[in-house]
Amino acid sequence: MSESPLIIAIDGPAASGKSTVAKRVAAALGIVFVNSGAMYRAFTWWVLQNGIDPHDTDAVLDLLARTEFTCGEEDGIGTIAVGGVPMTRDELAATNVNAAVSPIAAIPEVRERLVAEQRRYASARGVAMEGRDIGSVVFPETPYKFYIDASPEVREARRRAEGIDDSIAKRDRIDSSRKASPLVIPDDAVVVDSSDLSADEVVETVLAAIRGRLGE
Repeated sequence: MSESPLIIAIDGPAASGKSTVAKRVAAALGIVFVNSGAMYRAFTWWVLQNGIDPHDTDAVLDLLARTEFTCGEEDGIGTIAVGGVPMTRDELAATNVNAAVSPIAAIPEVRERLVAEQRRYASARGVAMEGRDIGSVVFPETPYKFYIDASPEVREARRRAEGIDDSIAKRDRIDSSRKASPLVIPDDAVVVDSSDLSADEVVETVLAAIRGRLGE
């Protein structure tokens, strides 16, 4: 492993399996798993807690300028506190947060600030970070870029199995068409279609590619 922190960028659309893959890859390599979306969800929660309309961009940005983010680690998984409040899994997955995160995450100034926080966090440790713009925007220089995909039908089925009823097609449209950091496949990313693969098979594919580049 090189002296600089090992940064694994794992992107993909909703329900592609990228979170599971990133978490298991991080554990296998002894680095920290980071869900980049948790930071956007944390700030969205904070916006709502402060009684701000998520569509009121000026008010959102005023709050952003006054907000401190604290990134940590627990058992190999990245943690986030916003405004001094540690976020729980339930708070990040709350229904009102789900409904408000897209417009907030689409604000360019919000993405700029949180990308800077993500880079600062990774500069001190190795990470496997998953999201929608990790390889294209957050860490474009890392040689370890992956794009985990799956057919819309498979991703819809995965969502239903998790008890989540949302429109994959709508999410794809929003993620791919937003002006700030749209979901794209980085030119040098290894693309893995997980539609007909088990989680073990996807993880092994990613690890083999990483170890090949590390010369192990």
